[in-house]
Amino acid sequence: MNNCIEIRWHGRGGQGAKTAALLLADVAFKTGRFVQGFPEYGPERMGAPITAYDRISTNEIRVHSNIYKPDFVAVVDESLLDAVDVTDGLRADGGILINTAKSKDDIMSKLKGYKGNVYTIDARKVSVACLGKYFPNTPMLAGIVKISGVMEWHKFLEEMEISFRHKFSSKPEVIDGNMNALKMAFNEVK
Repeated sequence: MNNCIEIRWHGRGGQGAKTAALLLADVAFKTGRFVQGFPEYGPERMGAPITAYDRISTNEIRVHSNIYKPDFVAVVDESLLDAVDVTDGLRADGGILINTAKSKDDIMSKLKGYKGNVYTIDARKVSVACLGKYFPNTPMLAGIVKISGVMEWHKFLEEMEISFRHKFSSKPEVIDGNMNALKMAFNEVK
């Protein structure tokens, strides 16, 4: 498909990978894009591996399948590098974003010879600094927007703030923390 970016998310149940994929689709839709955002999982258990997907395009999307050759991959849980082939089908001209405190060199051996761009972010550090708890999906969401260039950063922030204000209307104290996590994460991607 022309003008379409495909993203695959790998996480574990309860970490927010599905939520991040759906939020990205929602925000992209609000900026005038055609979108698909959907999860895939087996037995729904906390901690079980899950996969979620995003398609974001300037043209109508007519394909309705999983994504087998993603442009970008987001790995929300580093332990999945040992359990799942996160680079399967990943385009060499795309990139992978991994939530880890380790350096790129320390994780390359787990990427099955992938030759494309490899980015890291310590989503735990960002989340704890901004939210006081470990919620990796918000930093990972900012990171995938940065590496993919799927939308303009300022438009992303505007739409995310609107989304957070709606989602957390009864807990306004978490809006600033989430917005700060997005901004810090954007600068923490290596």
